[in-house]
Parts: sequence; C-alpha cells; structure tokens
Amino acid sequence: MSRLHTERHNVARIGWLRAAVLGANDGIVSTASLVLGVAAAAVGIADILLAGFAGLAAGALSMAAGEYVSVSSQADTERADLARETQELGSQPEAELDELTQIYVARGLHAALARQVAQQLTHHGALAAHARDELGLSEVTSARPLQAAIASAATFSVGAALPLVAVLITPLHLLVWSVSVSSLLFLALLGMLGARAGGAPIAKSVVRVVFWGALAMAVTAGVGAAFGARA
Repeated sequence: MSRLHTERHNVARIGWLRAAVLGANDGIVSTASLVLGVAAAAVGIADILLAGFAGLAAGALSMAAGEYVSVSSQADTERADLARETQELGSQPEAELDELTQIYVARGLHAALARQVAQQLTHHGALAAHARDELGLSEVTSARPLQAAIASAATFSVGAALPLVAVLITPLHLLVWSVSVSSLLFLALLGMLGARAGGAPIAKSVVRVVFWGALAMAVTAGVGAAFGARA
C-alpha cells in the first residue's frame, strides 16, 4: 500500500519568514539604536520612552507600507507576465508547446520524452506549466503583499517593544548597558529562530545579525554622545 508523501520543505516558508525576520530585526535594531542615541545625549527617561514609542509606531507603519508597496510591485510584474503568457498560449499554442519542449530538453530529457511531457502538462494546465517552468512562478513563491505587510508590521512592533521593556525596568545610569546587552541577546535569539525555521546554519545567522546590530547601535550611541548636551 502506497503512503502519501508529506515531506515539507523550508522554501514554503520563505514569504512570511523573510518579512517576519526582517521586521523583528529592524524593530530591535532601530529602536535600540534610537534609545541608545537619545540616552547618550543625557536626557531623561520620559524623553527616551517618548522617542522609543514614536520610533515603534513610525517604524511599524513604515515597514508595513514599504513591504506592501514592494511586494505589490512584484505581484504586478507576475500578473503582467502571466497575462502575456495567456495571450501567447491563445495566439500561438504550437510555438508555446515547442518552447516548453525545449525547456525540458535543456533539463536533460530526450526530445521525444520532452515533447510527451510538454503535451501532457499543456493538456493538464498550459498556463500553470509555463508559469512554473518558463517564468519560475509557483504558489509557494508567489507575491502576497498583505501577508508581507502584516507580518512586517507585527514583528517590527514585537521587536521594537523589547528594548523599551529594558528601558522601563532599568535605572537611568545603567540604561545604556542594559539596552545594549539585552538587544544583542534578542538579536542572537532571533538569528537562531530564523535559522531553525529556514533550515540555515545557526551560528552564521546569529553572528550576522549580532554584528550588524551591534554596529548600528554603536554608531547611533556615538552620534548621540557627540551631539548631546550633558549637564
């Protein structure tokens, strides 16, 4: 008795995973950097929190808008390609069949078998076959603007909230160190979770996000210290 093949691949997660990791990473880095920059300028907790929450709100909306516009542009391009392919299938079906055959020949099939495969797939669903094998489009990788926008905004907000929690529970004189260390730990955890979800090497992912996050926070804190006015 045959068993149903239920193998699941990491690429199926690529759409939401990219937006989620990007959103959370940007939320932690940008908010922590903003907090450190303001704190280094020697202002009070109220001002630091105000800047942090303003950064959270602006960043979440910016991420959502940016992802929606970007992924919508990708979706528009995909629809345009599919529309052109549909027109070509209607006006020159034999040429499109030949094109599909040559794709399979280039992938290693003998000409006769490639022709047979192209004919069967065309009969089953010509547009789907051309979308997948000629254009490289599939259900797994297709653009989903709303999904990307929501994932980015939500994960940015969660990421941005983490440094703000550190601000709320830390005395002012320890704030810079507390936010720096906790944010780097959050980034390391994010890198680990993203790597596990995507099946990527964990150590490489952790080092990458921690390095760039530390650099961003150090530069911003330096700017705040340079231009701030200490009493």
